[in-house]
Amino acid sequence: MGNEVHDDGDAALKSHLHRAFDGQIPNYGSYNLVYAAGRAGAGGAFVVGFRRQPMEIVVAPLHPRTLAALEPAVAINLTNLSHLAEVRAGGHEVGTSTGRVFRFGVDGTPSVDAPAAVSTAAGGRVRLDQARDALDFRDFMDEFMTMLDGFDGGGPGSAGDGEPSGDGQRRG
Repeated sequence: MGNEVHDDGDAALKSHLHRAFDGQIPNYGSYNLVYAAGRAGAGGAFVVGFRRQPMEIVVAPLHPRTLAALEPAVAINLTNLSHLAEVRAGGHEVGTSTGRVFRFGVDGTPSVDAPAAVSTAAGGRVRLDQARDALDFRDFMDEFMTMLDGFDGGGPGSAGDGEPSGDGQRRG
């Protein structure tokens, strides 16, 4: 029974995730939100907020069982971005100049372990419908990488030249 996936908890789960993000961000209304699952050893779950003006990503780590805020959200923008990368199909890596790195995937219809407060069945999984938002996030990441490609921080081969680094990453 704990492995069943329910479609009827989508609205309650979205509301729960919004509270985890909104409680940390003063101007939360200016961000689009997606649920993201950790990848490549990073593990965990996140609410990722993103906006185009100014270009910014906010990563809010979530507690794995309660999906409440686990630690303070991290804002990543042009002032502290070390790199952006597309890793594997649908995966992303975002790093800060202070050394924080987040690896996650954004699926259009993830199956999420929902806390009892938002699931109709205790310990159940809820299918989250975020297909449109996941596409918007992918477009946003493409726009962010394209913008970084346009920067020229020095001569060819410099760390800030906005060119792919050879490992699929674009440096800020």
